[in-house]
Amino acid sequence: MVDPVELSRKYEGKIEIYPKIPITSYNDFALIYTPGVAEVSKAIYKDPDKSFELTSRWNTIAVVTDGTRVLGLGNIGPTAAMPVMEGKSLLFKYLGGVDAIPLPINVKSADEFANVVKALETSFGGINLEDIESPKCFYILEKLQSMLNIPVWHDDQQGTAAAILAGLINAMILTNKDPKESKVVFYGAGASNIAAARILAKYGFKYENIVMIDSKGPLYADREDVDHLMLHHKWKYELAIKTNKWEAKEIKDAFSGADAVVAASTPGPNVIKKEWISLMNKDAIVFALANPVPEIWPQDAKEAGAKIVATGRSDFPNQVNNSLIFPAIFRGVLDSRAKAITDEMTIAASEALAKYARDRGINENYIIPRMDEWEAFYEEAAAVASKAVEVGLARVKKSREEFREIAKERILRARKIMNLVISTWSP
Repeated sequence: MVDPVELSRKYEGKIEIYPKIPITSYNDFALIYTPGVAEVSKAIYKDPDKSFELTSRWNTIAVVTDGTRVLGLGNIGPTAAMPVMEGKSLLFKYLGGVDAIPLPINVKSADEFANVVKALETSFGGINLEDIESPKCFYILEKLQSMLNIPVWHDDQQGTAAAILAGLINAMILTNKDPKESKVVFYGAGASNIAAARILAKYGFKYENIVMIDSKGPLYADREDVDHLMLHHKWKYELAIKTNKWEAKEIKDAFSGADAVVAASTPGPNVIKKEWISLMNKDAIVFALANPVPEIWPQDAKEAGAKIVATGRSDFPNQVNNSLIFPAIFRGVLDSRAKAITDEMTIAASEALAKYARDRGINENYIIPRMDEWEAFYEEAAAVASKAVEVGLARVKKSREEFREIAKERILRARKIMNLVISTWSP
């Protein structure tokens, strides 16, 4: 077993930068820097959008955090968050061909955070927000989406939500359940589940058929803390008002007659009880996504009546993980030079991922592609880029097949270069 600290010490970090333009003679310096570079700057000054053509901005994003909610470690601050952001950047490059710069920032307030990122906009083609505490993360995402003219994405919200939807689409098909009529329980009311409820509603599930459970139990309109939520957590408040038509007040009542449960809460086991699963409808769907231990072991869920079980782990069937989403989402928006990422684009990614699995034959143990099925990333990126064109947010307009080939070429090129560099470099 390799010690991750020693691995990081050996390589002195996970990423570094290499130039693309070859330097073959002394005269090349006059082209890549002064005086030749002034001509490039003048062209961009006349038309700022040329920065996407004449610099690496088109393929570069920032991975930004304040370190307030890092993995399962909590508020460890921006400096200690750097290894995680570096790891994320490596995944962006290997899985999506995206150049990602880790940027942990030392700020306290949500407005400070937003102002720093706004100031960075001219250097990047997109922003990936990461590991920010709730509910601050919702405010920051919405504010930056309104302020910036490049895509802003919070992976803990949208990435996980998109993976959940992709898995649910195929799980519903296998169990002959209709999203419009299905009762869905969200166990845990953090960033991913709140975003997932919104994305599912946009897809076709009904808010009234959703029950959201937080640390105090199910949300409902008359819960005693609803006024406090209205003032301090408007996103959870809105769900309390829109969901739970049964006004279920106890967890058992929430699970009773449910078709699916999506848990993103506290690591288990036995956080979700077998008796709760037994109260669900026939052929129940259970997503237990906590890491490193799911809220209920898959075997226990099946013994209690679940037909399909997914977790966040790769050593069980049906891994629902945002790593299936964020590399391709950004590949698609960067290839189309999109100005934003909408819920429609997120759903397009989910649908492409689900279709990829269906084309290969879905079953109870295969409802979503694995991370090593590289072709899925090309299809997903093309779907996102095409949707950006359709909704009028793309600066580059091509066919879906053209976007697919572009994504494939760029991802394979990045992986080839990475493998070449790693094979020839010894620390």
